[in-house]
Amino acid sequence: MANKEDAIYASPLDEIIDFSFDEKVVNVFPDMIQRSVPGYGTLISTIGIMAARYAQADSHCYDLGCSLGAVTLSMRQRITQENCDIIAVDNSAAMIEKGQRLLADDKSSEVPVELVCADIHDVEIKKASVVVLNFTLQFIPVEERLELLQRIYQGLKPGGVLILSEKLAFEDETQDNFHVDSHHDFKRSNGYSDLEISQKRSALENVLIPETLAEHQQRLQQAGFEFIEKWFQCFNFVSMVAIK
Repeated sequence: MANKEDAIYASPLDEIIDFSFDEKVVNVFPDMIQRSVPGYGTLISTIGIMAARYAQADSHCYDLGCSLGAVTLSMRQRITQENCDIIAVDNSAAMIEKGQRLLADDKSSEVPVELVCADIHDVEIKKASVVVLNFTLQFIPVEERLELLQRIYQGLKPGGVLILSEKLAFEDETQDNFHVDSHHDFKRSNGYSDLEISQKRSALENVLIPETLAEHQQRLQQAGFEFIEKWFQCFNFVSMVAIK
């Protein structure tokens, strides 16, 4: 079945409300994310490759903020370690419901997957070898981010990995403008109008709070990680690995 086209912001809105992962977004999410995040397909497939490398026997792999489960499926298709399962968490009931249907159609692997509708703050991280936050941390209040990373670090087994993908901000105005303008050009090339770009940006303004790469790296160090490496960047979208 073809993905529904994202036209949520295609018409002028009298009032722009804060963005949320409601049923309206869920219905067009695959199209939205592919047309909005440069390199998204590469990110998803490579996270699966890294999960296969770092997953350990008798451990859990967590996909925190799993949305429809793209990362979960990528990990599931590659992990081969014994007694290793995946726990996928999202606070959007609509995301989890559709994710369950997509997972049921995946016959590529026997790796067990548990889909959980919950706030990730309420989920215990334990016996973890892989934890993924794929464009999730940016939606959490800044003052709560360190505590979450500390809990992840404590729940990781030695040698375990955190994969963190985020949209970046840049302190230098010229640098920030370059990345923002380039990202908007990317979205225009994928069929989004200036109206759509502007209205969605307004909807996300109070919801998605980006930080600089240095701020992310410093927080990961505070959480306890010693090895921190940026492995992917396309414009203002980046992904890092942090190993315990």
